[in-house]
Amino acid sequence: MKNTMKKPVAIPVEKLCPFAGHPFKVKDDAEMNTLIESIQTQGIFSPLIVRPIENTEEYEVVSGHRRLHAAQKAGITEVPALIYALDRDAATIAVVDSNLHREHILPSEKAFAYKLKMEALSHQGKRTDLTSDQVGPKLTAATISETDSASQVKRYIRLTYLIPEFLEKMDEGEIALSVGVELSFLDEQNQRAVLEQCAINDCTPSYSQAWRMHKADREGTLTTAVIQTIMSEEKANQRETVKVPISRLREVLPQGLDAKKTEDFIIKACDYYRKYLVRQRNRDER
Repeated sequence: MKNTMKKPVAIPVEKLCPFAGHPFKVKDDAEMNTLIESIQTQGIFSPLIVRPIENTEEYEVVSGHRRLHAAQKAGITEVPALIYALDRDAATIAVVDSNLHREHILPSEKAFAYKLKMEALSHQGKRTDLTSDQVGPKLTAATISETDSASQVKRYIRLTYLIPEFLEKMDEGEIALSVGVELSFLDEQNQRAVLEQCAINDCTPSYSQAWRMHKADREGTLTTAVIQTIMSEEKANQRETVKVPISRLREVLPQGLDAKKTEDFIIKACDYYRKYLVRQRNRDER
């Protein structure tokens, strides 16, 4: 990257624009509040990286979206920034690389980030087939990600085919990456049919269910009825349960019981108490 200004310069916040189409969310959460307080008391230590927007006096943020947002929230009118002359593709790669190292990154953010970087590299004339960990002399998995293999990068990119509601479930940890990948092969209509069944059955698809729906889709046999049948299956982890803190149970349970004996003891105790309440009610009715 060619730095047109070797030292940081103060740029008015109104002349800074977020990078168009970047997938990284800027949230007003506890971490943002901490950042705002830090900027209010100590200022911005690490300059933003920006690039000039052609034929304007404005700049596009390449690195530092959270710092810019925090500065605006803190009432700061100017922020330090390093200006780099970057074309769109080079800037895209820089945006992705500067965010992938973050401690907390959502699956949807990583998915669209990898896709953006792949497209930018493709525009630069580099191979982006990712058929294996070594995908050609100009591009390896390490070129896309320092932490994920080529196959894992491909899996994340598949998530970009999910409808927004399933992406949100991915980000909330309600469905696993492997499940999201299988669902991504379904068209929007079938994904929405699956989503409807999630609401009706108060569940999310397991990997087995998602795999079978993907298989049926490949074979041309996936219908709304098939989706209903698969999604209505009861899964062990979604059967209705009652949770009691172990600290409360220790006060009343005999010592030395294993899990099975503990369950039997609780059932017998509940049955005994139920019978006791029946006797009390009968006595009161006399």
